Amino acid sequence: MPMPGRLPRHARGWLRGAARLAGAALLSLLAAPAMAQEPLRLRVVGGLAGVSQFLRYEEPFWRDRLPGITGGRAVAEVTPSDRSGLKPEDMLQLLQRGTVPFGTILLAQAAAEEPEFQALDLPLQNPDIATLRRTVQLYRPHLQRLLAERYGIELLAIYTYPAQVTWCRRPFTGLADLAGRRIRTSSLGQAEIFEAIGATPVTIPFAGIVPAMREGAVECAVTGALSGNAIGLQEVATHIHDMALSWGVSMFGANRAAWAALPEEIRGSIRAGLGELEAAVWKGAEEETVEGMRCATGAPDCTGRRGNLTLVPMSREDEARRRGLLLWMVLPRWIDRCGPDCANIWNSTLAPALGIQAHAR
Repeated sequence: MPMPGRLPRHARGWLRGAARLAGAALLSLLAAPAMAQEPLRLRVVGGLAGVSQFLRYEEPFWRDRLPGITGGRAVAEVTPSDRSGLKPEDMLQLLQRGTVPFGTILLAQAAAEEPEFQALDLPLQNPDIATLRRTVQLYRPHLQRLLAERYGIELLAIYTYPAQVTWCRRPFTGLADLAGRRIRTSSLGQAEIFEAIGATPVTIPFAGIVPAMREGAVECAVTGALSGNAIGLQEVATHIHDMALSWGVSMFGANRAAWAALPEEIRGSIRAGLGELEAAVWKGAEEETVEGMRCATGAPDCTGRRGNLTLVPMSREDEARRRGLLLWMVLPRWIDRCGPDCANIWNSTLAPALGIQAHAR
């Protein structure tokens, strides 16, 4: 695999410290009794800075909860991935080499190197969080084997961000009404969907969505419901669709050598704690999705900035169009990138529950 490009000085320093973890953990097992009370110091790369997943869940877990669940035998320094000086697309390689012993991989970023990851969160695959939960449950054993056998990574948790939904500045009743509109998208997959229904996808940074909507550069935008409210989309949009186009799944893993070097009881405590953390992250993502829709539509129980948008529920026509696009466009293009074996993987893991068979072309 190619080596990542040269990193900034602060990132190189972080990596030098992180690279010592596996050796330090191994030495700790052989340390003299006088050193037995020294806690293991883990270096962790978490999710994105400034969002609830990191601020409310990941950071407090590693900073505050880890010492408690390990009886003070382990402490951690956690850095958000977008402030670590590391490229998100390099995280898979860095974990594989052990340069980063514990880290979060954004599946959309890693899918360029390993398309099989994307089977969890293809565009239009999971229109609601219940479907996403089922998808993750079914695909998780394969993902665990893939990471262990191909990359030497121990899968410890799977997280999700809140739903990505469509906001528009003039009325629409479903996907079909979006034909002919300019729509801000946040991924290649989303862009392909809107192209397929006759819309024009536009790439605009998150911070530029509201000005672009206000000035008419785009008529619609795809982003999170709660994050959209946070930047003021409810002041320029009039309608919001409740169908999730995608979610933003990530996985937390460890280099297997670094993981195996930890004492068994500490591994057990960390794994159990991460199970609770994963459940909390998923509950938070569901609550933020619901809260975002409530605030956008001006519900009385909104606890944030209140809008007055019209909710566009997913109709039967939307469901039929979603399944058709997934079957005839999204899945075939994913298999083209992933290879014919991925059709067999999909059909053996996901097709029985989702009712959608994949076919290699």
